[in-house]
Amino acid sequence: MCARIKEPFEYSRREDFKTKLVEWIGDVLYDFLPEHGYEVRDEQIFTAFQIAEAVCDKKIHLAEAGLGTGKTFAYLLTAIPYARFTRKPVVIACATTALQEQLAGADGDIAALSKLLDLDIDARMAKDPKEYICDAKVDENMDELTMMSDEIREWLGKTKRGERSEIPTVSDRMWRMIGWDESRACEMCLNRGYCKLVKSREHNRETRDLIIVDHETFFHDLWTREERIADGKLPILPSYSAVIFDEGHKILLPAAMQAGQQINEEEVNSMIDSLQEIQGARESLINQTCAIEEASGRFFDVLHRSVIQAESTERLSLRMSDGLLKAANDFRGTLDRLLLEMQIEQELYFDSLPENLIQAYEVQMERAILALDRFVRHNDTNIAWVDRRDDSFWVVPRNVNGMLKKHLYDKKLPVVFTSATLSNKGNFDYFARTIGLEKPSKSTIGSPFDVEEQVMVYLAGEDNKGENAFERKLKQLVALLEQNGGRALVLTNTMSEVRRIREGLEGKHFPFELLWEDEADRGYLVRRFREEETSVLIGMNFWEGIDVPGDPLTMVVVWQLPFPVLDPLIEVQRKEAKEQGLDPVVTVDYPEMGLKLKQGCGRLIRKEDDKGAIVILDPIKNTKWEQVALGALPDGANMREGSVLEV
Repeated sequence: MCARIKEPFEYSRREDFKTKLVEWIGDVLYDFLPEHGYEVRDEQIFTAFQIAEAVCDKKIHLAEAGLGTGKTFAYLLTAIPYARFTRKPVVIACATTALQEQLAGADGDIAALSKLLDLDIDARMAKDPKEYICDAKVDENMDELTMMSDEIREWLGKTKRGERSEIPTVSDRMWRMIGWDESRACEMCLNRGYCKLVKSREHNRETRDLIIVDHETFFHDLWTREERIADGKLPILPSYSAVIFDEGHKILLPAAMQAGQQINEEEVNSMIDSLQEIQGARESLINQTCAIEEASGRFFDVLHRSVIQAESTERLSLRMSDGLLKAANDFRGTLDRLLLEMQIEQELYFDSLPENLIQAYEVQMERAILALDRFVRHNDTNIAWVDRRDDSFWVVPRNVNGMLKKHLYDKKLPVVFTSATLSNKGNFDYFARTIGLEKPSKSTIGSPFDVEEQVMVYLAGEDNKGENAFERKLKQLVALLEQNGGRALVLTNTMSEVRRIREGLEGKHFPFELLWEDEADRGYLVRRFREEETSVLIGMNFWEGIDVPGDPLTMVVVWQLPFPVLDPLIEVQRKEAKEQGLDPVVTVDYPEMGLKLKQGCGRLIRKEDDKGAIVILDPIKNTKWEQVALGALPDGANMREGSVLEV
């Protein structure tokens, strides 16, 4: 018989759980944590009570909580007791691996809470499969691995978990040689059931309290769960009792991508090269390999000529044409025929290729065929784009909302979305619509920081538009940076504006360093910005996800309001708004701009003793988007209009 686990609080009947939970949360936040040095935050307590009520009532809840609220403890204080009450773990889905580590690492929030409450919380991380080594690839590449450093070779020989986080010095190039590869046919692997990834999933199935997962892995499990169970396979994640999305405003892209298919030209070419090296193959296979090379080259050539260039997105929309559809259909047909040839001749002519590589190519072709079929035959129900980073071709379902409803919302599990940016002045309509929610429960609370004392907002006048707007804004920017002694983050909406600002400042000398987004790795630039206390960071991709508290950042300059441009996911929302008789600019563009502006403003105050200014160089007053933009600014901040040179 299993020993009964310790409950955070006692309750005599299941019906009493909700009441006792709320009482316990109040005791912890009002009395127990303050005794251990934590401050009482009314905003945190409000959020914790709202989440507790929603989870116990099995609602879908949007919990917006401003920076510094302590929303992590707020949702953990419900998640842990609820997991023990239901005898199933609660899933906490994070936007990044770094957030997973912050939650469940050795020095993370869960470890701290476990020690404080003496609860021995069982929390395990389910990471992206790409974070694990593939034992088969390690064996295959053993000769090349001899060129690795002694440190990496020693790690490969003794690691039990095989996680990349254990050896941060390994390069991306080296990791590609040993890391897990989704195109591999794991069912055919000799290490099946014994590899590091499978062992990790087996370990996670025993989780009692919390499973900390990234958004991508959660949606991979969600979309494949029913199919895997029907095929007699175990799902990726164990059965769970509730889901909490941390940084819930970021779920749409990973949800879509995990439901879609990708074709990478480099991988296709690598497969073709391998097949052309087969010795003794029949002429039909050789001919079909040549045909696929020609069809692939023609498709990718037409594809790249069909791309609609847009600077502020990594997802490039496509200009549809009969030529592109024909090239895609021809490519699909040759893939079909090559797959058939491989299946017919596999045992006779593939002695020169490892069986697992053959299986990997078959999986790769099947996925490519599915992507092209969706693109050609079901274009109205799918979205296609080219990824700027690696030129790969993506096809994803247009209606992810319907999938969310079927696979998640209709399961009647409690689902909580948390973030500091879910609404504009308490209006959640835009976010709820983007993820397909009709009547969620909602709560919103601002930051506990003294915004009135800590933040000053300056709004440019109407003269910052028109023919000479750029020159006026540039003059204002120079004065602002000199007056502030650097220590500023300048946010643009496009890389062309970053380059234009740099050209405009050419020849000017500042007593501080200017860091430009297109000149170095983004992570490196943020570290430099944090370390070089008077530096200035200028770019289009720093609206969220960077945390620079204290003196290095005392001014956020919004060079341009972040209106969305030609992103295929946004285009679908605009199209759907039109179909519903709504104005897509008012329904999509303004709210999207407002949420991103809110995220950018949130870079300024990261802790209770931070102070600084937010300067908006684009006009806001007397515009059609005035109320949306003003609603995105820190609530309670002092505001001044007119000349920003008086900052």
